[in-house]
Amino acid sequence: MLVSAKEMLQKAKAGHYAVGQFNINNLEWTKAILEVAQEKKSPVILGVSEGAGKYMGGYTTVVGMVNGLINELNITVPVALHLDHGSYDACYKCIKAGFSSVMFDGSHLPFDENLAKTTELVNVTNQLGLSLEAEVGSIGGEEDGVIGQGECADPMECKTIADLGVSMLAAGIGNIHGKYPENWAGLSFETLDAIQAQTGDMPLVLHGGTGIPADQVKKAINLGVAKVNVNTECQLAFAAEVRKYIEAGKDLEGKGFDPRKLLAPGTAGIKATVIEKMELFGSIGKAE
Repeated sequence: MLVSAKEMLQKAKAGHYAVGQFNINNLEWTKAILEVAQEKKSPVILGVSEGAGKYMGGYTTVVGMVNGLINELNITVPVALHLDHGSYDACYKCIKAGFSSVMFDGSHLPFDENLAKTTELVNVTNQLGLSLEAEVGSIGGEEDGVIGQGECADPMECKTIADLGVSMLAAGIGNIHGKYPENWAGLSFETLDAIQAQTGDMPLVLHGGTGIPADQVKKAINLGVAKVNVNTECQLAFAAEVRKYIEAGKDLEGKGFDPRKLLAPGTAGIKATVIEKMELFGSIGKAE
């Protein structure tokens, strides 16, 4: 059964570890992440971007697949199904479809509009027992085709949004989505510290987890980050393993073209990446 991300993130914040949000793109992705979470006894958040939701056939399809896998694979660890970088309309669609958590990304809107829409969604999600993530100050990099430059959020704006009663807060601290450029300056711990000082117990979210050095991720977790988003790294691992399989000509041997065989190395690549991240975030064994 899907659960809100609220409790798992409050526990993570109090315990100085983080729960990974691993974005899903298809059945292989979802199954790999759920199996690892169960094996490692780690809570987990499955992230779905609007683009990935569309690709998988729509939000009700995603909910059906995830619920089916949780049931058939006997998954007992806490699992949240979360809309990643959702628009106002997408939040309502996902709530209706049966997601247990949504992110409303109003960071590109005028602050007053972000505040008003987030306030409304806090009321809706609270009534339904769902978790809500809000964002302040756009996070750099590519987000479904939109490129930004690793901005830093205003700590006072973060406090205003946190005080609405959102479950978790994503704030720009110089992080970027996708691969990091050579000249990236690193995370702004000064900004993170200032945000944490204003938002207290609020679990903070680090987007763009791919490519941030491990020591910086650990430091961010110590400074209040309780959720780290991972997407690109799993995609790169999947692609690299499938490429190796095809370049070795294995798809031409026997029934090597069967998608179950063709995609198996990629799935193993995802699993290895998720284990590595769960170890880094400190979430292994926290669902026991």
